[in-house]
Amino acid sequence: MIDTHTHINMIEGISSDEVLQNALESGINKIIVPSANPKDFSVILELVKKYENVYGMLGVHPSDAKDWNDNLIEEIKNLAKNKKIVAIGEVGLDYYWDKSFNDLQKEIFIKQIKLANELNLPIDVHDREAHKDTFDILKEHNKGSKVVMHCFSGSVEFARECIKEGWYLGIGGVVTFKNAVKMKEVVQAVPLEHILLETDAPYLTPVPFRGKENQPAYVKFVAEEIAKLKRTDLIDVIQITELTTQEVFNI
Repeated sequence: MIDTHTHINMIEGISSDEVLQNALESGINKIIVPSANPKDFSVILELVKKYENVYGMLGVHPSDAKDWNDNLIEEIKNLAKNKKIVAIGEVGLDYYWDKSFNDLQKEIFIKQIKLANELNLPIDVHDREAHKDTFDILKEHNKGSKVVMHCFSGSVEFARECIKEGWYLGIGGVVTFKNAVKMKEVVQAVPLEHILLETDAPYLTPVPFRGKENQPAYVKFVAEEIAKLKRTDLIDVIQITELTTQEVFNI
């Protein structure tokens, strides 16, 4: 299994060595670590250099859009020469916390989409309560980069629209929550070939560890729930999501 979105640099109380050992023991052989702000870039580069099975993304999270400056474009281009930088992310729109700078978020999102296109890298998208604007901006400005809708939170109808565009859905621990009816319906409705496994650790810990800090090892519970919902064997979920991940991120 591959955890396609996990902030191991934010997990507290356990070393990165332990996090990765736990992951390996649970059958997770690769992980991808996104950045949220420019301060993360050096940390991501250190992680991908230190660990053979760790890959990285570079980007500025919408909540940190105020930290953007255009010098970051050249910085990311330079850092992305490292072949273990496999995406631009996580980038996008977040209208949940603070709506006072939505226009700035859109502007920075578009710049990072264009950067991903130039680098021929996929885009790992954060979309929280901004489905229409996220979709419209990607549809207008993305020119060929693969798109992963990280921590997908939309309806079945929105999922189908994303699939029509050829995009992929990142599914994490929320799908294991008993009250996550909408997310379970999405998993049942969309082709397994368009689903990627993720944890978003240290957040959104799946059942049976809900309420505790998340880690990549727990992605197996996401895979098990997907297999249950799609009435298929766990090995099918593991193999198909692994192949899709390898194709999307070129790893």
